[in-house]
Amino acid sequence: MRFKKKRANPQQEIPTASMPDIIFMLLIFFMVTTVLREYDVLVKYELPEAVSVEKIENKRLLSYIWIGNDERIQIDDSILPVEEVMNVAYHKRLSNPNVIMSLHIDKGSRMGVVHDVQQQLRRADALRINYSALRKL
Repeated sequence: MRFKKKRANPQQEIPTASMPDIIFMLLIFFMVTTVLREYDVLVKYELPEAVSVEKIENKRLLSYIWIGNDERIQIDDSILPVEEVMNVAYHKRLSNPNVIMSLHIDKGSRMGVVHDVQQQLRRADALRINYSALRKL
C-alpha cells in the first residue's frame, strides 16, 4: 500500500473582499478634489501677446472677466453692463477675500472700456487683478 503525498497548492488567490471599499474611497476622493469650472464664453476676444508671462497656480481664487472687441463685458456666465461690475466684484470679494479678478481683454478693445472696468473694480475693493495674455514666441 502506497501513500500519496499531498503537494502544496502553489496557486494562491488574492483576497478581494476589500476591493469595493477601496474603489469607492478613491472615487469619492477624486469627486471631492476635482474642480469643474467651465464657462461658456459669449464674448468674442483675442488675447494680446506678451514677452513675460507668469502662470497662476491656484486657479480656485480666480474670477474671470471677459471684455470683447464689441465692448461687451462678461463675468462668469452672464453679460453685464459696466455699472454692474462693481456689485458682482463686491459680492465675490465678500465670499472670498483673496479673489483674483482675471481680465481677458481683446487686443482690439478700446482702453476706455478697460479703464471703466478697472474703476469699478477699485470701487468694489477688488484690487488683486490679473491681465491674461498669450506667450509671444
